[in-house]
Amino acid sequence: MTYDGIAAGEFVSRPNRFIANVIVDGAAQVCHVKNTGRCKELLLPGARVFVQRADKPERKTKYDLISVYKNDILINMDSQAPNKVFAEWAAESGFFGRPSLILPERRYKNSRFDFYIETGERKIFAEIKGVTLEENGVVMFPDAPTERGVKHLRELTDCAAAGYEAHVFFIAQMAEARLFRPNRQTHREFADALAFASRGGVRVSCLKCAVTPETLKITDFIDVELEE
Repeated sequence: MTYDGIAAGEFVSRPNRFIANVIVDGAAQVCHVKNTGRCKELLLPGARVFVQRADKPERKTKYDLISVYKNDILINMDSQAPNKVFAEWAAESGFFGRPSLILPERRYKNSRFDFYIETGERKIFAEIKGVTLEENGVVMFPDAPTERGVKHLRELTDCAAAGYEAHVFFIAQMAEARLFRPNRQTHREFADALAFASRGGVRVSCLKCAVTPETLKITDFIDVELEE
């Protein structure tokens, strides 16, 4: 995927989950943060960031905060991006063969999963989770407790038991990722639910991305380690 209207900036502060104060072209700007996660290890005073100009007169903010440097690692933190790059990858990579159908936000009973895919005889549900938390090449999810994430895993497990092909894809929004682990220290219940889902037939994968200020693209699978 590609972003237009990207500008460099310097992060100053984050008054709440939705906005950040950023210096852009020497001027203070209030930017919309396209990620409601904590991101405390990323959004530090003085951090180099990239923002996207939002050309909508009705908006209260002129920019969206898209990516940030953590030391020398550029991390895309746009929470809408993982679903977009996954849709591109699902259509082009050949992992699902040649899909005849890729539909976002599809229901299964009382559940709503990010994607439903058909290819030949295969009927597939996939849930997508963006990952921005990194430590020495190890990427982790979640960065805050997520009951919604646990619910998705339980529902995917039910989906697999009913005969569908079920996947959860963690999208590491950085190029330097080499290993994925669930963040057990932050949310043990999610880590346990992920291991249970894997044993129940849900396929757990992590994909890393090439990141530039203007682009995000899935490049490869990395190893997944579910049990400590």
